[in-house]
Amino acid sequence: MASLGDHFKIDAEKLISDSKYTFKGVNYRITILTDRLIRFEYSLDGKFYDGATELVHNRTFSNSPKIKTEQDDKFLVITTKYFVLQYAKEKPFKGPSFAPDSNLKVKLVNTDRIWYVNHPEARNFKGSAFSLEEYGYDTPLGKGLYSTDGFAYLDDSRSMRINKDGLLEPSDKKYQDFYLFIYRRDFGLCLKDYFTLTGEPPLIPRYALGIWWNKDQIYSYEDTKKLVQAFNKHEIPLSVLLLSEFWHKKDASNYNLYKTGYTFNNKLFPNPKDFTKYMHEIGVRIGLNLDGIEGINDMNEGYSKMCEDLGIEKGNVIPFKVLNSDFIISYFKNLIEPLYETGVDFFWIDSQDELTTRILDYYHFNDYKKFQDKRGMLLSRNGGKASHLYPVHYSGETQVGWKTLKYLPSFNSSASNIGLSWWSHDVGGYKNGVEDSELYLRYVEFSTFSPIFRFSSRRGIYYKREPWRWDMKTYTIVKEYCELRHRLIPYLYTEGYKYRTNFLPVIQPLYYYYPELVDEPDYKNEYYFGTELLVAPITKPKDEVMNRSVEKIFLPKGIWYDFKTGKKFVGNKRYISFYKDEDYPVFAKAGSIVPLSIIKDNLNDTSSPKRMEIQIFPGKSNIYRLYEDDGYSSLYEEGFYVINTIDFNYASDNYQLTIQPVEGKTGIIPDNRDYRIRFRNTREPEKVAVDINGKKMEGFKSYVDDNDFIIDIKNVDTKKQLNISCMGNNIEIDAVRIVNEDINEIINDLKIETYLKERIAAIIFGEEPINRKRIAIRKLRSVGLREVFIKMFIKLLEYIEQI
Repeated sequence: MASLGDHFKIDAEKLISDSKYTFKGVNYRITILTDRLIRFEYSLDGKFYDGATELVHNRTFSNSPKIKTEQDDKFLVITTKYFVLQYAKEKPFKGPSFAPDSNLKVKLVNTDRIWYVNHPEARNFKGSAFSLEEYGYDTPLGKGLYSTDGFAYLDDSRSMRINKDGLLEPSDKKYQDFYLFIYRRDFGLCLKDYFTLTGEPPLIPRYALGIWWNKDQIYSYEDTKKLVQAFNKHEIPLSVLLLSEFWHKKDASNYNLYKTGYTFNNKLFPNPKDFTKYMHEIGVRIGLNLDGIEGINDMNEGYSKMCEDLGIEKGNVIPFKVLNSDFIISYFKNLIEPLYETGVDFFWIDSQDELTTRILDYYHFNDYKKFQDKRGMLLSRNGGKASHLYPVHYSGETQVGWKTLKYLPSFNSSASNIGLSWWSHDVGGYKNGVEDSELYLRYVEFSTFSPIFRFSSRRGIYYKREPWRWDMKTYTIVKEYCELRHRLIPYLYTEGYKYRTNFLPVIQPLYYYYPELVDEPDYKNEYYFGTELLVAPITKPKDEVMNRSVEKIFLPKGIWYDFKTGKKFVGNKRYISFYKDEDYPVFAKAGSIVPLSIIKDNLNDTSSPKRMEIQIFPGKSNIYRLYEDDGYSSLYEEGFYVINTIDFNYASDNYQLTIQPVEGKTGIIPDNRDYRIRFRNTREPEKVAVDINGKKMEGFKSYVDDNDFIIDIKNVDTKKQLNISCMGNNIEIDAVRIVNEDINEIINDLKIETYLKERIAAIIFGEEPINRKRIAIRKLRSVGLREVFIKMFIKLLEYIEQI
């Protein structure tokens, strides 16, 4: 029998649980996998399953659970430090409706909370969804793992099973199989158990963290060259080009026919290998749209061989049967393998059916395991079963509008509750709505600090996703943020590595640490972006008169700095801040270390940079472990990577910084690197010293840029240790954010007579109580202050009162 190959085969040993922690009867089997994780099985025929499923890929855990057991012929009681399990042997797990916990119940230790089968889990914070197409910002979310109850269960009973050859098979419908995570407040350990059970998140290719482009229109090879040249001309980086359905062969008289296809249209792409080679040479990777909904017709070059493989008479359309193993094997051999050979980098699985999506995600992503020089990645809707294994996720064709943008931050955060990080949304929205420069700007800014940045829209000349098609102000701001996005890749790639190895989602909602804020609409959209940054996204239009977006922000405990301006904020407080179009609420905690690339030659290049800027925020010592590898192959799994520690030792009059390789192999990153060390909010020190492996270096350059002190060091050997010392009295600038400065800028920008500005400032900044200030502002009506400005200043006084 034909097979998919050895790279699909399952390691059966890691799926067998330790028998010491397994309790089995005639119809039940209960396995304690960790102190916090239990597997429950109930089988009417007494047969139990030890293989892989769509959800579960491993049942061996490194740390054995510590359990205490009490049992007799009728009852079983198991205790760990997290739970007490009580079960009436052989009875169905589900109790009667009047006493649902009478057969099986699990109590959280040191609480009054009890879990039982069909528990409502009302405090579950939900997880994710298949896509946002059908319901948009009202999309219902599936269950997540994060709950203030401290428990959550996942049902594996109906998951497809994976046989020893890696092929999917239906489950036994008479079989009950589910997992209970019972973790109290240790959600980080819950995620660790989840990823150990289901599989660790893959490390996505480095190019995926750059800027993507998709527009649902007909492109030829020449069109794509003109497109990427336009990006380059306007200094907008680009790393991924998606081709929608029009890349493949279609009816020449009507290109809207035949959504399904697997062979390049040779009229549009005469030589596909030349096309992919050209794109790769300029740093752009290619993804192709695939949707098998119509079946395989005779326009596909692999059609005849598939007919032979499957015993189908030629002339008939081959049905797209993803549950048929013979079809799947022939599909990859005859349709997908030729596309690999043309140099295509990944596939966009565009199925609208959840089961089909899940099956194709599994087969496509695992098929990449046969390559050493190509790392697995897809673009696909969320299949819903351990889908963190198959990044990147595609939220579908979203509506253009503020309501969509407002929903996306909380949607990304909720996805972390089920272990997903790599969600991708249409920057600017995909379809309908009104094209609006402010909305477009805020989408771009939000996407800069999102896991994936993907420009995308429906076909049509009036959908403006190209930054240069907007007015000069909008284009300039968008260009700045697009460049920042590419500069952030060293940071984002490292955070992706932490997601894979430490199981820290790239996006973490604020409510993980402040659960009481989840019901406060002003703050529920805030999220941690990696370990060093916090984002409070702008998701509503600005105040037109003030020409600012007015944002209510909560900052966690500690000291925080505005990532752009360096202004200092004291944490564990609520703020009201005012943001111009070019500004965005991103904050770095005290001691944050943010590695950035310095873009010089090829804008599209996403590889480990020859030139880097390391931004260091004062206030606290910190160590950042910068991870790098080749960015595209699977060699990192064999140890071909390097980790450099960036060690910042802080004192108010003495900064010590060390950069050195501590793990991995040489030859992975550039042998020599130019470093720009930017100490934020720092005066020029009295003494600056730089050495490499203890040898003093003289050729560096140091200078002040606004409130930052910068040291440029050229040609540093990346195999050696770089040491920097900055000493002086009070070198940290205490740039505390003062709201009066923000208000003064607002007054300064208003188009009103200057003498009125003086009177307004005297009122706003005076010592009178707020109610008297309101009266004084209204009285300015008599000297010519227009009603629109009176209302604006009354509103501004309300904000001041809240502060």
